[in-house]
Amino acid sequence: MANDDANDDAVGGAAIGGMMGTLSIELSGKRALVTGGSRGIGRATSRLLAQAGAEVGIAYHKDHQAAESVVNEIQRSGGRAWAEAADLGTSDGVVQLFERCDREFDDLDIFVANAGIWSPEYVPLIELEHSAWEKMIRTNLSSVFLTAREAARRLTQGGAIVVLSSTAGQRGEAGHSDYAATKGALISFVKSLAVELAPRDVRVNAIAPGWVDTDMAGPALAGDTKDEILAQIPLGRVARASDIAGPIVFLCSELARHVTGEVLNVNGGSVLCG
Repeated sequence: MANDDANDDAVGGAAIGGMMGTLSIELSGKRALVTGGSRGIGRATSRLLAQAGAEVGIAYHKDHQAAESVVNEIQRSGGRAWAEAADLGTSDGVVQLFERCDREFDDLDIFVANAGIWSPEYVPLIELEHSAWEKMIRTNLSSVFLTAREAARRLTQGGAIVVLSSTAGQRGEAGHSDYAATKGALISFVKSLAVELAPRDVRVNAIAPGWVDTDMAGPALAGDTKDEILAQIPLGRVARASDIAGPIVFLCSELARHVTGEVLNVNGGSVLCG
């Protein structure tokens, strides 16, 4: 087996020296686009990408103030960021976003498909309205198809796509069959796209969070079910948004340059429990 020793001392800007060496993720000069970047996991990811040196575009749906606060925070820290409001479940909204991306960036190196919805209400299939099903498909699945297609047309050689799936996409989620269906479909989408884009050295991976302390999950975590939720997580805690952002940024970096078509579970071990 060949061993590329010449490249072992420096990987993606990481400095490694002896047993007491240092290691860091370096994304300076990279341009990243994050959907759903104004809150929760998207916000934490945008901030961490910028901290690693990337220029960051933030796509959001409605909350202009939240998006601008992320942009301002990144700019105050010496980074470059911009935000664009768009309905990513529509072709027009996606065209609008990527027209802005083309104006801001010469090229695109990183795309994080994070935008999505989940409802805390338990709705059995026999009670699930067709309109609710269609909304979930449009927001969680069609939006990724539309945005990933545009991103793939622009990504540089060696670029990376990270798609947010879920533990629900791997084992299902009773009462949330629409959500689980979209997240399961995204896993198959990622694996397909990873093979398609491999000849261009573009890597495509999925992150599968479990419970995360965000606004979206807040109602469930604040209710009587919290103890039941914690009992299903071997590590015994709910993730913070930053716990998910770190693995996302890792997958965007050269440290993960030989990882593609994978689903990285970041759920405290909950996927192991039926």
